Amino acid sequence: MTAAVMTSTTVRAAGKARPLWDYWLLGSVCTLLALGVVMVHSASVAYAAREMHNSIYFLVRHASYVVLGLLLMAFVMRTRVRWWEKAGPYLLLLGIVSLVVVLVPGISAHINGSSRWLRLGVLNLQPSEFMKLFMVIYVAGYLVRKQEELRNFTQGIVMMSLVVAGIGVLLLLEPDMGTFVVISVTVFSMLFMSGVRFWHFMMVLGAGAGSLVLLTIISPYRMGRVMSFRDPWADPFDTGFQLVQALIAFGRGEWLGVGLGASVQKLFYLPAAHTDFVFAVMAEELGLISVLAVMVLFGIILVRAFAIARHAEAAGLIYSARLAQGIGVLLGGQAMINMGVNMGLLPTKGLTLPFVSYGGSSMLVSCIAMGVLLLIGREARTGGAWVKA
Repeated sequence: MTAAVMTSTTVRAAGKARPLWDYWLLGSVCTLLALGVVMVHSASVAYAAREMHNSIYFLVRHASYVVLGLLLMAFVMRTRVRWWEKAGPYLLLLGIVSLVVVLVPGISAHINGSSRWLRLGVLNLQPSEFMKLFMVIYVAGYLVRKQEELRNFTQGIVMMSLVVAGIGVLLLLEPDMGTFVVISVTVFSMLFMSGVRFWHFMMVLGAGAGSLVLLTIISPYRMGRVMSFRDPWADPFDTGFQLVQALIAFGRGEWLGVGLGASVQKLFYLPAAHTDFVFAVMAEELGLISVLAVMVLFGIILVRAFAIARHAEAAGLIYSARLAQGIGVLLGGQAMINMGVNMGLLPTKGLTLPFVSYGGSSMLVSCIAMGVLLLIGREARTGGAWVKA
């Protein structure tokens, strides 16, 4: 029988001392957070000076979100995974209620043609951001509860597809197509990795893809985005403007960039320069090297998430394994979509780059999700035993 000795910083099992926390994950996240603070300030300084009459307006707010996010992450790292498993259904219900509330006139904040935010004093809360994590937490529990029935078409995939479709309706009413895509990709990836039948998966995947195509065709706004994605240069001053400016930013950056703070595209050419398109500003100022570095950092997060899931499953912690897989796909998938949009590889979506872009709700959710992932890694190292950290 293998003895295990645990301290506040390491766990010793089978004669080997292992760190209690995953320092690759912590290092990658901290690097992205630091880079985000620098790039949000650089990308927003001109806009903040003109619109807010304070050049550091967005820097101060973003730094505050980062600090609050880190505090929440530290708190979550000291909870128990089983608490999250029990809370899953309640969090899903809370998320659904908040998505309904945000559609009530007079309660939500209407910004840029969308009703996605709830005004809470100095903070605008975006329920759809929290819904992403709530869905992952709930689905991980569902996969454990129904693991014997997953190969059954109705219990395995149809029931969860109906839940996703219901949430999708609420998201499309805001509208928030990007979040719906992220949730769909994450949930169905979790179902696939949990062992649903391949042909069941392909049937639902085909139906979902067909629905997205139909929703795009019947919406002039979405159709315009798809057409501008196919050839942004056909209408560079209207539908293709945002993507054209992002591509110009990438082109100007070349290998090493034009220099920190020297971006031209952020000077009122590139809309949402400090939010959805901060990656393009980074490419312009810091070059291809920074683009590759960010990709590597998110690659580390994705790889470590699946490594943690593997260790948890080996320790018999099935819920933890499914949750780690879901968080990995959620963070890695959203990062890939954001970077793909910035580089013109995907149609424009209103999605932030986790840990980097400006956005309070996105930052808080990303930090909470990372706290849960680090917590899973700790419990996997200790075989589920409680260790005071």
